[in-house]
Amino acid sequence: MINKLISVFSGSNKVSISPRPYINHSVEFKKSNTPEERMKTLEKVGLNVFFFPSEMITGCDFLSDSGTTTMTNEQWAALHLGDEAYGSNRGYFRLREQILKTFGNDFFNPPEKGKPNAFLFHQGRACENALFSIIGQMGTNLIIPSNGHFDTTQANIEANHITPINLFSLEFKNGDEKFRFKGNMDILALKKLIKEKYNSIPILYLTITNNTGGGQPVSLANIREVSEIAHHAKIPLFFDACRFAENAWFIRKYEKGYSQKSIRAIVLEMFSYIDGFTISFKKDGLVNMGGGLFIKNTGLFTKKYPHLIDAIMNFQIRTEGHPSYGGLSGRDIMTLTVGLKTVMTDEYLNYRINQVITFGEEMKNAGLPVQMPIGGHAVYLNVNKFYAGTKMRGEDFGGISLTALLLGLYGHRACELGYFAFGKYNPNTRKEIHPEVNFVRFAVPRLRYERQDLSAAIVAVKALHDKRDKIPPVKVVYGRDLPLRHFKARFQFLPKFH
Repeated sequence: MINKLISVFSGSNKVSISPRPYINHSVEFKKSNTPEERMKTLEKVGLNVFFFPSEMITGCDFLSDSGTTTMTNEQWAALHLGDEAYGSNRGYFRLREQILKTFGNDFFNPPEKGKPNAFLFHQGRACENALFSIIGQMGTNLIIPSNGHFDTTQANIEANHITPINLFSLEFKNGDEKFRFKGNMDILALKKLIKEKYNSIPILYLTITNNTGGGQPVSLANIREVSEIAHHAKIPLFFDACRFAENAWFIRKYEKGYSQKSIRAIVLEMFSYIDGFTISFKKDGLVNMGGGLFIKNTGLFTKKYPHLIDAIMNFQIRTEGHPSYGGLSGRDIMTLTVGLKTVMTDEYLNYRINQVITFGEEMKNAGLPVQMPIGGHAVYLNVNKFYAGTKMRGEDFGGISLTALLLGLYGHRACELGYFAFGKYNPNTRKEIHPEVNFVRFAVPRLRYERQDLSAAIVAVKALHDKRDKIPPVKVVYGRDLPLRHFKARFQFLPKFH
């Protein structure tokens, strides 16, 4: 009887909308305010959305998906079990077990072995600073190629007198809207670069998923090929692994030969091809704070640069703390241990990524020019296409205008990641140097918003798009020539175009 009922009510009669795989544990009511109040506050902070008080956001906060996760009840329970001992706290050993299960047995040596290769930090950029600070001491004219360095990664590289190189895939450059792995590295460009600059390349770096390129995943075929090229040339390969689980989901969904594999199996294969990785656990660790630098015990980096391992540990102790807690509290470590388990589950990943994909597809259906196909953590609006047919020029920074008006008028906060964030100002020529990308990113925090929230944001962006010719340019009144300028700059709306 049961099988008969299932047969009758399945198939063509199957319900198309599924419930969320979680329930709300607690809620927080927002403080109400008016567009006039928000616009006045924006004017006070120079239209820089980073300085806008979060308590005044009445819509969605898409500024970042980093550290904005709504934690699970299991994580909140684990927080209370945190051991705040200065050395070798309880969570350190539990985290070690989970790291080994998640990424492989070579990334976290036991303390008694006396050869540390796992270094905890308070967040990802601190890990990057440690790695690049040590590498930067190896010589001059060094370069680090990547499929796409993100803003703070690029800044950490440059701060240590190394040149970051982006080798975006041809499909990304050509605007292919169907290719599923636009986050890949350009293999031909990589081979050419190694041939010309071999002695200047200490490591290669793959960002999974490719945040700079539109949140696009990297295929296992590309990871494997980059690894083969790197190791043939005796160059260690690292991941910027912030969204490793989301990347694995795309591999299982769209790469031939992986549909029947578990997320854990795919992750283990991905990490088998590399020699180390940096990670912000504020993304696919599902925690509000945390990061790590992990170096494969049997990898090429360890073999080629054995003297650098202790230097990294010294850097960690000097800047963050004892290796058994790094820059983290015992509470943070316990919540991270649980978060790494959750992020690998099918229930979580299916809902998480499909929520973002639906958000992006509905934005596209509304006539908005978004980067296609949609990636795993964010929807990227193409600023150049958004303003097509208007007087807005690149140096007018229309992405800044758009994010300011979206926040001031409608209460939604997004992030410009384009001509201002990644661009540079040449004081000699008094001209802007534009990057290859010009996006406004809508990063979706994990387990935080529901469909109504995201739909409201689409309506707001659509309203601005319908009157895009009325959106004014901005003038940079402070910070145009500073590094990481989008975090610090101030702007003013101009009354008219040049």
